[in-house]
Amino acid sequence: MKENEVLNTGTTTIGLVCKDCVVLAADKRATAGNFIAHKKVEKILPINDRMALTTAGVVSDIQLLVKLIKAELKLKSIRVGREPTVKEAANLLTNIIYSNVRKLSMIPGITHFLLGGFDKELRLYDLYADGSITEIDDFVASGSGSVIAYGVLEANYKPDLSESEGVELAIKAVNAAMQRDSASGEGIDVYVINKSGVRRVAYKKVKTRAE
Repeated sequence: MKENEVLNTGTTTIGLVCKDCVVLAADKRATAGNFIAHKKVEKILPINDRMALTTAGVVSDIQLLVKLIKAELKLKSIRVGREPTVKEAANLLTNIIYSNVRKLSMIPGITHFLLGGFDKELRLYDLYADGSITEIDDFVASGSGSVIAYGVLEANYKPDLSESEGVELAIKAVNAAMQRDSASGEGIDVYVINKSGVRRVAYKKVKTRAE
């Protein structure tokens, strides 16, 4: 399997830093090659009351790593007597990703997460498949539809977006990807993270022009 085939995760996920919140959005289609394996996938997963992940990659590895980071965050809060910061959560998860991708296996463990959260500030991190970590102060996209989504984000993003504007832009960007990327589709989930916590704000069924 070639490297570009391994890293070509079939999905579109987006993270936006807005004025008072972080917006996460993702499509709902799961693919296995050219086969549409599932049409109602939850690709945005809360990991505690103040943080959530978007997911892309090998499903089994995603499920395992999400379980591990949830457990690690609970253990850390018990050990230190406080809730972990978003930066601590990002570093914990990226260490797990690095260990996972470096282990010997017949099936490469490829995962790509966007982590959004709030502690004293809004935080958004890009946790790439190779175990690297990047803090994002504006917007980021992942998956096979990300190139198309980036065009919409570059043209329309502003640092002082309101929550409603951020949600609208996220939906617009994922929708654009769904129109041209066959691995993205079925609908759009949108979550907002702010000082009040994590909440799902939208599920939108979107038809592509081919439907």
